[in-house]
Amino acid sequence: MDTSFTEEQTMLRKSTADFLVEKYPEAKVREIEESDTGHDLEIWRGMAELGWMGLVIPEEYEGMGMTFQDLSIVLEEMGRNIAPGPFFCTVLEGAYPILDAGSEEQKKEFLPKIANGELIFTLALLEADDIHDASGIAVRAVPKGDDFVINGIKLFVEQAINADYMIVVTRTREGASPEDGITLFIVDAKAPGVHCEVIPTIGMEKLCEASFKDVAVPKKNILGELDKGLPIVRKVMERAAIAKASESLGAMDGIVPMTNDYLKDRVQYDEPLAQFQALQHIMADMFISLTTSKYLVYKAVWMESEGLPCAKEVAMAKSYVNQNYKELSRWMIRLYGGNGTHREFKPGLYYRRAKAASIAFGDTGFQREKIARAIGLVS
Repeated sequence: MDTSFTEEQTMLRKSTADFLVEKYPEAKVREIEESDTGHDLEIWRGMAELGWMGLVIPEEYEGMGMTFQDLSIVLEEMGRNIAPGPFFCTVLEGAYPILDAGSEEQKKEFLPKIANGELIFTLALLEADDIHDASGIAVRAVPKGDDFVINGIKLFVEQAINADYMIVVTRTREGASPEDGITLFIVDAKAPGVHCEVIPTIGMEKLCEASFKDVAVPKKNILGELDKGLPIVRKVMERAAIAKASESLGAMDGIVPMTNDYLKDRVQYDEPLAQFQALQHIMADMFISLTTSKYLVYKAVWMESEGLPCAKEVAMAKSYVNQNYKELSRWMIRLYGGNGTHREFKPGLYYRRAKAASIAFGDTGFQREKIARAIGLVS
C-alpha cells in the first residue's frame, strides 16, 4: 500500500486549499448555509474553471482523467473549510454512476456538461423508513408506451432544489426478494410532476423531500439494466461513504491543530491552557484519533483508487470517522469554553457538520454490520 502523495497531488492540495480559503471564509459559509439555495453560482463556476467537477471524468468526455485518490484530496480540503454546495452530490452521486453504468450515449450527453459545470446532479435513494438496502425502495416506476411513469416520495435528497437531474432509484417489479426489480432512472429535476422542498437539518446542507407524481421518463434514461440496478446503488454507497470519510477527515485535520493553537494562546490563571496536564492528555488523544483516522481513510481511498475490493476497509474507515469526527468536534467546543458556543466562532460549524456526516451513506451501526458480514460473523 502506497498512501504517499506525489508532487502533482501536493500541488493539487495547495491550489485547492488556496481557492477554498479565499472563497469560503466563515462568514461566507454561514451566508450560503442560511440562503434559500445553499449554493453560490460564482464559486461553482470557479470550481468548474479549475476542473474539479471533471477531475475523475475521462479526457474523452472533457474531464481531467485523474484518480479517486486525487478527488479525495479535494474533498479533504472541502471538509477542512466546511465548503457547502452541490459538488459532492454532482460528482459522487451523478458522474460516477454514469461512468459505472451509463450507456455511451448517456456518457456523451451528460459527462461533458458535468465536467464543465453546466449540470448539477444528485441521487434520490432514501425513503420514509430510511433503509439503505433494497427493502427500503418503494417508489414505483411503471412502463407506459416509450416511457416509465414514476410515483412516490424520496427523502434527504441532497441539493435537489439546485439539481438539473436526479438519479432516482425505483422499484420496477416485485421479485422473489427485495433485491430484484430495482431500476435507476436519470430524471429531469424540472420535469412536470417533480416537486422538491428543503428539509431543515442540523447540517443545513439542503437535504430535500423530492416527490414524483406521474413523472414520465423515457426508457433511454434507464441507467444500467432494467430490474438489475442494485449493484449500481451498492457501489455508489460504498464510494460515497469513503468520499464522505475523506471530507470528514479534512474537517478533523482542521479541528485538531486549531484547538491545539487555541490552548497555547488562551490564558487562564496567568497560564496558557496548554500548560494544564489534563488538557494536554485530551489533545494527545485527539491527535491519536486523527492519526488513526488518516490511516484507515487513506488505505480505503488507495484501494478504491486502485480498483481493489475494499468494502470492509471502507466500512472500517467510515465507522471510525463517524464516531471520532463527532468526538473531536465536541472536545473542540469544550476546550474553547464559552467561545465554543458562539456562532461567530468555528467550533459550532464543525459540530453540526460532524452530526450530519456521521449518518450520511451509512451510520456507525450500518457500517459495523457490514464489517461483521465481511469477517464472517453473519451471512
